Amino acid sequence: MKAVIVTGGKQYTVAEGDVLYIEKLGAEEAATVKFEQVLAILDGENTKIGAPVVEGAAVEAKVVKNGKAKKITVFKYKPKKNEKKKIGHRQFYTKVQIDKINA
Repeated sequence: MKAVIVTGGKQYTVAEGDVLYIEKLGAEEAATVKFEQVLAILDGENTKIGAPVVEGAAVEAKVVKNGKAKKITVFKYKPKKNEKKKIGHRQFYTKVQIDKINA
């Protein structure tokens, strides 16, 4: 069984046991998180598509860890203007493991 969920402004297709890196959630490690914005439940012939969400459906996940991604370098440059700017950015993330899909 698979489900399509929305979190952090992005959509993810998940199955039980999957590990995801998502936008940072305000949850401690080893806490249980419930995603209630389920767009679809995919289960062979018993597929349910929401309009916009499936009523009563939820996906439960366990927070494995909170962290920061690798640093990326952002370099802005304007030719002939002697203008350049170099900055770095590290995105916060939450690593979750999908435990159960409730249809």
